[in-house]
Amino acid sequence: MRIWFQIWKDAHLVEDTTVEDFDQDTRTHKIMKALDQACYEFDLSRPIWLDKTVTEFKRHAKARFYQDSFVEEVPFDYLQIEVLEEDY
Repeated sequence: MRIWFQIWKDAHLVEDTTVEDFDQDTRTHKIMKALDQACYEFDLSRPIWLDKTVTEFKRHAKARFYQDSFVEEVPFDYLQIEVLEEDY
């Protein structure tokens, strides 16, 4: 599985990273581990998965975490997560 994480501010891509995980773990575990790794790279706390975020991710394999998903103030508009490649 390859997951792309992007930080957007004022309609511009500010920073991004791609995390790969081809372990024999569940999809959910891979996504959570990748999110932890990306947040560590970006020096962010892990965002909260709100119902709207979960719904969007299930539907499109892509979701955005806005300020309301973070406990602390963040200096960007949103963090986007997008699955680029699934391993079956």
